Amino acid sequence: MVPTWQLVLAGVVLYSLVAMGLKQRQILPEFVKVSGPLTTIHTRRGKAFLNRLAERRRFWRAWGNVGVGIALLFLVGLFLTVLLSGYQNLVSPDISPIQSPQDALVIPGVNRFLPLAAAPDIIIGLLVGLVVHEGGHGLLCRVEDIDIDSMGVVLFALLPIGAFVEPDEEDRKRADRGAQTRMFAAGVTNNFAITIIAFALLFGPVTGAIAVADGVPVGNTAPNSSAAEAGLERGDLITAVNGTTVANDSEFEDVKASAGSGPLTVETRGGDRFRVNRSLLVVNELDGGPFGIEVGQKITAVNGTPVRTEAALDDALRNRTTATLTMDNGTNATGPVGAYAVAVSEGGPLADAGAPEGEPVVITRIDGVRTVDATALAEYLAETDPGTTVPVQAWTGGQFETYNVTLGSNDRTGGALVGVSQSQPGITGIVVDDFGIRTYPADLYLGFLSGDGVLGGLGDGSLGRSILLLLTLPFAAVADPRLGYNFAGFLDPITNFFVIQGPLSALGGGVFFLANVLFWTGWVNFNLGLFNCIPAFPLDGGHILRNSTEAVLSRTPFDSRQHVTAVTTTIGITMLAGLLLMLFGPALLA
Repeated sequence: MVPTWQLVLAGVVLYSLVAMGLKQRQILPEFVKVSGPLTTIHTRRGKAFLNRLAERRRFWRAWGNVGVGIALLFLVGLFLTVLLSGYQNLVSPDISPIQSPQDALVIPGVNRFLPLAAAPDIIIGLLVGLVVHEGGHGLLCRVEDIDIDSMGVVLFALLPIGAFVEPDEEDRKRADRGAQTRMFAAGVTNNFAITIIAFALLFGPVTGAIAVADGVPVGNTAPNSSAAEAGLERGDLITAVNGTTVANDSEFEDVKASAGSGPLTVETRGGDRFRVNRSLLVVNELDGGPFGIEVGQKITAVNGTPVRTEAALDDALRNRTTATLTMDNGTNATGPVGAYAVAVSEGGPLADAGAPEGEPVVITRIDGVRTVDATALAEYLAETDPGTTVPVQAWTGGQFETYNVTLGSNDRTGGALVGVSQSQPGITGIVVDDFGIRTYPADLYLGFLSGDGVLGGLGDGSLGRSILLLLTLPFAAVADPRLGYNFAGFLDPITNFFVIQGPLSALGGGVFFLANVLFWTGWVNFNLGLFNCIPAFPLDGGHILRNSTEAVLSRTPFDSRQHVTAVTTTIGITMLAGLLLMLFGPALLA
């Protein structure tokens, strides 16, 4: 299969060749100009409309002054953030969410966080952002009596990536410093205003018409799992198991546990039925662990006794500190059974009791209590007072030893601390699943989007916090891997996890479309405004930086063009270096 980026590149090259050919043959109209893959469309229409809006000069100048303050705040914050991100990429390039430069491009299908299915909504948001941004520049031009030569949009191939207003250069130069700064800040201000409006509408009537459907939302199925073999797929909503209705994951687990080791008959929204014959699939296993089992294998027996479910496996291992596991390919693996940690902590309680520091360890019993997995160990420590001396049976260095350990204090949980680092989930670092689905956090994401109490909580900053949260949703799984999924809007098939209710129910699926448009319009406008705050030419932030620098230096002995240029050039080069490290650092250094 041809990678998406190669198809995009081929399309851009083809478009450029065709557009340049039409230009040479003078087939394109005069208001269309082509330069490689970039196309600009020029017009003077709309100038009369801007003139009418500009009649309220006092209001728009006040609006412009507010925008200057906002732009300066974001300019400084963005400068510091980019420098910090660039430094972070030098130190730890593998933890950056931008692992390749294409992730910084707002192009659906190319950016791994922006799926192609969201392209129509993103393009609508981008068009709104470009119109209000450049419209703000044009409006403040007329408010400050700066004439406009032309206006238009910029296309990269067929994708709108920018808009422009060409002010008359002589008029602009004659305008005072304050008028020019207000004009450059107007676009950024308008983008942030649209962000607030779009998210306020999203918080209120739109997501208020969306509710989570009862059932278990299948985000994906593990390859080779029981669910995958039965035919369950991403987007299915499990509504009943063995004839019992399940409204959420908790009820699903209860019904599944009560069914013993037998097969499950699963019903989904829409009436489809699946027969699931459960088996124990290994979904996570630490490389180099004592058992040496690979992810994707299935455990079929413990010491010769067949097991098919997680409960059966737990029962089989409850009284065994060592066990032989039989896999579906006929191989056997023998090892200790307990709570696995990558290393005995240096200077920790277990090391003080004589355990070798830095060695992997499997704790099988503590104070006589069987710790079959990491959860059992954590539960014991949470209920035990620090300072207690207990015997700890552990496998380390290839053999079992018993240590008398005086437990330390865990400042984070308030419980006791045994002294191991990088504890691994599961049984000896092995995590199994007898069904094989990962649920989609539909209720969590809808809660983020509904902004409960936000509109009534402007004073305590809840609107700002909610907007910041919404802006991270397209890469939510990077910010918090426990979520498992990024949120790119109400797209098929996850719309199956929700229902429409209330006054807007007459719109049906149109509510999802409206929610997507509002979400991406707010998201794109914020990022467009933020991008234009970058203190570098030819962006608005570069012009605002120059005017601000001139205003500051005019009150000092360094009031000269050379000093202004030195300051702005230094900041611009520093910003460029930070951006390069942020975008290309992970790919070069990881």
